[in-house]
Amino acid sequence: MTTRADDPAAPVPPTVAGGTPPAGVGPGTAPVTGQDAADAVEVLGLVAALEHRAFVRLAADTAQAPDVEQALALSRFAAACTGRRDRVLARIDELGGDPVAALARFDQVLDEFDDRTPSSTWWERLLKAYVGYGVADDFCRLASRGLDPRSRDLVAELLEDASHAELVVRELDRACADDEVLTSRLALWGRRLVGEALNVVQRVVQQRPGVARAVDRATADELAPQTAPVADVPAQAPARVINELTAEHTRRMSRLHLTA
Repeated sequence: MTTRADDPAAPVPPTVAGGTPPAGVGPGTAPVTGQDAADAVEVLGLVAALEHRAFVRLAADTAQAPDVEQALALSRFAAACTGRRDRVLARIDELGGDPVAALARFDQVLDEFDDRTPSSTWWERLLKAYVGYGVADDFCRLASRGLDPRSRDLVAELLEDASHAELVVRELDRACADDEVLTSRLALWGRRLVGEALNVVQRVVQQRPGVARAVDRATADELAPQTAPVADVPAQAPARVINELTAEHTRRMSRLHLTA
């Protein structure tokens, strides 16, 4: 494992003397140290980067919204993203990591996805936010299940806000109600989005060992029979991850009455 000097986002060892609590320790909790802390910093860096990206995207959506009501709602959603991002960065700091370095590690994680899925209409843009970035949120929820309880609960709490999703469902339902052509086009668009989003997930799992280990821990209880340590079965996790994310995508599309 790299030292803090080698990797600014790596956790520092717990303080033994001087009365300072170990990194990641809160009231009634055990210290989070070593590989567990390093993996939590990496997953939380991904969450923070996605919240930061969501802020930028929603701020841009505010300027493109077709009416003032949607513009106001989207501006509020953008502001909420910064609060969620900063709470995650604070938790990274508690774990002894470098918040800026942890976020920067994933700063470009969605660049290829965005390059490959440019939206041509407002409706495609809304669906991309709901479906494409929804896959990223689902993946963060899943990976966070392999973290320490405080980090896991923080991610679950922050990602449970469904306000933006409700706006998207309402507006797309209204637009598709009497437009079969738009409905068909959006169904095709949704299928393209989920394929590209799942490719991002695959790359993150393959390229970021800390995220992969968290995913392995999150899915370890589902691996049956469990005949080897989690670290020895990483190849089995992605298929289960993809299945879970695909199921969530299908539920999202069903809410819109679109074929997944």
